[in-house]
Amino acid sequence: MTRIPFPTMQRPLVAILRGLKPEETQAVVGGLIETGFTAIEIPLNSPDPFRSIEIAAKMAPDNCLIGAGTVLTVENVASLEAAGGRLMVSPNVEPAVIEAAAAKGMVTLPGCFTATEALAAARAGATGLKFFPANALGAAGINAIRAVLPKDLVIAAVGGVSEVNFEEYVKGGITAFGLGSSLYKPGMSAADVTERARITIAAYDRATGAAA
Repeated sequence: MTRIPFPTMQRPLVAILRGLKPEETQAVVGGLIETGFTAIEIPLNSPDPFRSIEIAAKMAPDNCLIGAGTVLTVENVASLEAAGGRLMVSPNVEPAVIEAAAAKGMVTLPGCFTATEALAAARAGATGLKFFPANALGAAGINAIRAVLPKDLVIAAVGGVSEVNFEEYVKGGITAFGLGSSLYKPGMSAADVTERARITIAAYDRATGAAA
């Protein structure tokens, strides 16, 4: 079992850009990086996702983690590697997919909701766990499951989390988040996304007590 560590980040926030088009990638990703995001996920049910990932990976600084979401197969992992991605996010726990991504040195964040799924992902060598939908579990529910998990796993809350409720999760000890529709929706301009990113970063910094 190979567990790739999660890189040290000032803010462990993953921007989820579902629906992003390749021609929008440079401006949208550039704005996110400029505001302080260092992890970008482009789900594979977006238009031409591997092209967008390739564009983002080439333009991003070395400290940025670029990758794919909705990764379902080992073949997806191979395509992600070819595009230069280093982050593999899945909606489910598929040990073969987690193991294939880890073998390629990727950070892996499979989605889970139950203790059974979380422990299976941990056994497969996941870097961390994406608890989804987090708003159904809440910080208390996530923490109840976290009590039985390996201490080195990154725990991220995804789904229904935004700048309006960071504090609820942070008080429960959860500081990693995946942010989708609160940050980006198809059709938004790069300027709009950048402004949403600034608001999100400021709210996260307030919630965590970090310097702006």
